[in-house]
Amino acid sequence: MAGLAGCTDKGDGGGGGGGIDLPLPGKARAPGDVIRISPEDGSKGVPAEGPIEVRVDSGRLERVTVVRVEDAQRTQVAGEISEDGLRWRPSADSRLALAAKYSVDAVALDAHGRRSARHSTFTTVVPESRFIGYFKPENRSTVGTGMIVSFGFNRAIENREAVERAIKVTSDPPVEVVGHWFGKERLDFRPEEYWRPGTKVTVELALRDLEGAPGVYGIQSKTVGFTVGRSQVSVVDAAEHTMKVHRDGELLATVPITAGAPKTTTYNGKMVVTELFDVTRMDGRTVGFGGEYDIKDVPHAMRLTSSGTFLHGNYWADPSTFGSANVSHGCVGLRDDKGGSPDSPAGWFFDRTLIGDVVEVVNSRDRKVAPDNGLGGWNMEWAEWTEGSALR
Repeated sequence: MAGLAGCTDKGDGGGGGGGIDLPLPGKARAPGDVIRISPEDGSKGVPAEGPIEVRVDSGRLERVTVVRVEDAQRTQVAGEISEDGLRWRPSADSRLALAAKYSVDAVALDAHGRRSARHSTFTTVVPESRFIGYFKPENRSTVGTGMIVSFGFNRAIENREAVERAIKVTSDPPVEVVGHWFGKERLDFRPEEYWRPGTKVTVELALRDLEGAPGVYGIQSKTVGFTVGRSQVSVVDAAEHTMKVHRDGELLATVPITAGAPKTTTYNGKMVVTELFDVTRMDGRTVGFGGEYDIKDVPHAMRLTSSGTFLHGNYWADPSTFGSANVSHGCVGLRDDKGGSPDSPAGWFFDRTLIGDVVEVVNSRDRKVAPDNGLGGWNMEWAEWTEGSALR
């Protein structure tokens, strides 16, 4: 349940965006917030002993998950919800890893049975003069054919050639995989074309004691891997208000959609699903839309960009909207029911989607999505991509 986004129906039925209102340092908490998470979202340098706490003033917590998100094993922090349902705390013997990124996901029910969701991330203290790379996808996961291996470093990397050389991405069957730097803190790897279904990918990190910048040394030495599943590429035609879902080269279905309204259009280009949430909160204040919308229970949300583009279920728009009009704040909406129905178009698509699947938007009156916005690297030609390698 997670992330920032900005899109929704602009009609009288309300509005919702592609993200969550999360408490940022120095920002006043929204009046409708019911779930409190400590430490605050985006906190850095959190001690290994925490503290971590999730609480509500009324109602009850339905579930809380605290996970080390960049860990190869995706380690979960043990903890429990209090008997009165108002508070979650980690177990007494739980201790956070150093130099690690954690996510906190919580869902609560109020006295009327209405659900609210919050998502937060924080990073623990990093030993002085060390660097680490937070990367995705998860170890042993099965992903779509558009998955890009992406590293985000906690410090600026000056010796990019040495760092790139120390990260080896190989596949079976073998294909050429090349890295591309976006600035000094992000390094992505991809082949020339989408991965072939069934490919086994191995990522080897030999960063321990490697000097990434003067006096700054790496601490990671590990090998992880993932499997590429079936091929699914969905093409959203913003002008036709449709999404054609292609599975292994064959047309699986044509689904009616609503895309960005004329003043808040949807990006064109190839975007990769990076997160899946059965329910999430979307608040326009997180992406500059003010208080135009705040929907706490957006169902079947699939993140497409880091800036806030989602493909998600929409229960607040009139059913006739889908397939006939573009009314969102930039996201792609599929018809859904309140609470999320598996039989709705959004539920159907959500259940058939993997992290790493490609969604391509065409015929929108907007620019092409930037290659570093989410996993947008497929929008670069191969020659341009390889020019971004420090080894070329």
